Amino acid sequence: MKCATKDEFKELVETIKATDGYKEPIAFGIARVDRGQKSADKVLQANYAIVNWRENYGSGAIFIKALQESRVEVDFSGSEFVATLSDEFVSNAMGAFAPYLAEAVGEAHKNVQVIKTLASMEDIGKDFRITFLFEDEAPKSVEAVYLKLYALSLGKAPLRGINLNGAFGVLSNVAWVGNKPYELEYLRDNEIEMKLNGTFPNIDSVDKFPRYLQHIIPADNTRILDSSKVRMGAQLASGTTVMPGASYINFNAGTLGAVMVEGRISSSAIVGSGSDVGGGASILGVLSGTDGNPISIGENTLLGANSVTGIPLGDGCIVDAGIAILAGTKLYIASEELAKIKSANPEANLEDKEVFKGVELQGLNGIHYRQDSKTGQMVARRSTREVKLNEELH
Repeated sequence: MKCATKDEFKELVETIKATDGYKEPIAFGIARVDRGQKSADKVLQANYAIVNWRENYGSGAIFIKALQESRVEVDFSGSEFVATLSDEFVSNAMGAFAPYLAEAVGEAHKNVQVIKTLASMEDIGKDFRITFLFEDEAPKSVEAVYLKLYALSLGKAPLRGINLNGAFGVLSNVAWVGNKPYELEYLRDNEIEMKLNGTFPNIDSVDKFPRYLQHIIPADNTRILDSSKVRMGAQLASGTTVMPGASYINFNAGTLGAVMVEGRISSSAIVGSGSDVGGGASILGVLSGTDGNPISIGENTLLGANSVTGIPLGDGCIVDAGIAILAGTKLYIASEELAKIKSANPEANLEDKEVFKGVELQGLNGIHYRQDSKTGQMVARRSTREVKLNEELH
């Protein structure tokens, strides 16, 4: 499996793809894995240098052939396949990538860079594994879960666009010390000796998911002031600012543009560009009060401090501080305000009445949700304020 020219490489790729039973992967990558301290067969974490998601199919074909020639039978019948790498695999891949080795620097040919790096290392068999996803089904391995979390956090796959069903059952609950996971059972078994010897680790957190910044380098103008506030699998668009305190962004949730985050963006919640999630504000997740309805927040929308949002909001909305807008919340709309809301949302089919449930207004633009301080009545009206983030802060 050696190529002298780029044309030979392309011919080899086409030959591999034409092989009976070959199936093109939708995603693949090579990861350095952290194994259990008690059980080396137990994978606790997978660190992918490069994630290929619906791209670089030629490199995927070469990796599959390199495995087969190192006597690994690749199973195309399932939704995923994971294998431990060997020096022979690396040698096979190096031979195929030979025409590109000199060019593989910086942003060019990153899969080739991975193989070049592995070729310079010794004893790779224990720590490195390759993962292929052939279908987007519920992940079965730790490596597959991490490959999908990477795809989300790197913006290669859209939020809510990946099957992560059962991911919690696949991952182990571990103690995180920096970027190193420890089995809890290992710590319990060795607690006495480690504490007396002064080697007991300073545990940062105990969770099944690592922190976003343990794996992802954010955009230059994205700020995360407390690493514990963003979970791996979150997606942060360029310009997002995550302040400390009550802020939090869960996995499979995030932002689509420059957003100020001082509140909580729960799982599957998405916030549009120019919006502000105020201090302590909560966007409910699919498991926390929305009846499975994922929440999207439009552009240039303000969620006031300590507010709660349980319905999708459109662009240019305001939820006043301290109030909760849920699917069943009864909201009074004066007739003149209803006319303005209809004008701003010509496609909405709103009845001519005074009281609406929150669910009837979901996704509509330009609504200001507030509470009458005299009567306590929840009110919706046409927003007259423009929500605009401070450009100097983003």
